[in-house]
Amino acid sequence: MAAKSKKSRDDRAAHLKQVALTSIGEVARGVYGQAKKGDLPDLVMPQRNLQNVAYDPKAGYFEMKGNLKTRTLDVNSVKTFAQTLRLMSLAKEMVSKDDFATKREAYYVSKNWGDAKFDEQTESDTVLDDIEAMFAIKEVTRETLRFVPEEHGGSVVGPLIVVDRDPETDAPIRSDCTAMGSGAYTIPSSTDHLVLESSAAFVLAIETGGMFQRLNHHRYWRSANCILVEMGGVPTRATRRFVRRLTDDLKLPVYAFVDCDPYGICNIYRTLKVGSGLSVHVNRDFSVPTARFMGVTPQDIIDFKLEDATHPLQLVDVKRAKDALKNDPFFQAFPKWQKALKQMLEMGVRAEQQAFAKWGLNFVIEEYLPAKLKKAKEFLP
Repeated sequence: MAAKSKKSRDDRAAHLKQVALTSIGEVARGVYGQAKKGDLPDLVMPQRNLQNVAYDPKAGYFEMKGNLKTRTLDVNSVKTFAQTLRLMSLAKEMVSKDDFATKREAYYVSKNWGDAKFDEQTESDTVLDDIEAMFAIKEVTRETLRFVPEEHGGSVVGPLIVVDRDPETDAPIRSDCTAMGSGAYTIPSSTDHLVLESSAAFVLAIETGGMFQRLNHHRYWRSANCILVEMGGVPTRATRRFVRRLTDDLKLPVYAFVDCDPYGICNIYRTLKVGSGLSVHVNRDFSVPTARFMGVTPQDIIDFKLEDATHPLQLVDVKRAKDALKNDPFFQAFPKWQKALKQMLEMGVRAEQQAFAKWGLNFVIEEYLPAKLKKAKEFLP
């Protein structure tokens, strides 16, 4: 089974590599053809914002409405236009040679482009995302184009075997995520080539490193037979893709354990489950529609008597919650979420995962999580 899965993934990777090369060539020839005819060349790409997002619970993730933007070569866009073509050329070179560049390296490569160089990495990141959006309809991602992030993809422990391969010999490398000592397996920047094996009952995606360390130290993954994934705030693309693969390949339910505050709910959890407006072009593969919220809720503050372990909502918290209620298609689709956010605003407080330490350092392991898991069907969507 593993050999068959590996071949299937290798075949797909080879196919996407060719699609990427072909797509870059088509765009380049189109620009050249327009210029040769005396026309102003243009590049068409999807808009990446919440206004170009639609949410259908049946699909399970933020989809593009179809709004496009056109970048036409003129006096105002000449620099950005040139930067887009140069980054595409760099991608073509790396895909052809099976090389890669971090996003930071891509920024520095431009320092040799004369007037087309990027002044800040935020500029190169934006252009790179635009390029990915152009090709996303063909399932070509930033990873396919061989651009990788600087940050790692999060940590994992529990009953899971991750089968990677040696890049020189292609020999399989098996990592047992129950045998990491006091540490954990680190998710690589690209995960589609991995083969996953597990006997776990579910996946618990955790917001904070501190809570992840506590659950790992006490081997909660063994007593609950689950895989623990540290998100470390808003989960990286690699983390989201890895968790998605756990659901697709192993059919495991995913529960998200995050703080009871607008950021944890409206940014961290929402991004894991349905994606975001900025990443609308890749939400299809980098979101986890089956994820459910088992994090701290406003009602938990009352039920577990945490009122004196809370913090007042800040103005930014209130704004984020109100914006979600007014503008976010995900929260607008679920009355339960609207009720929970309104309850938080009425209470005027937020609570962290660590607030349960009021009742003992391991209360969350011994009491809270077991109690919540008994009511998994009642988790917020």
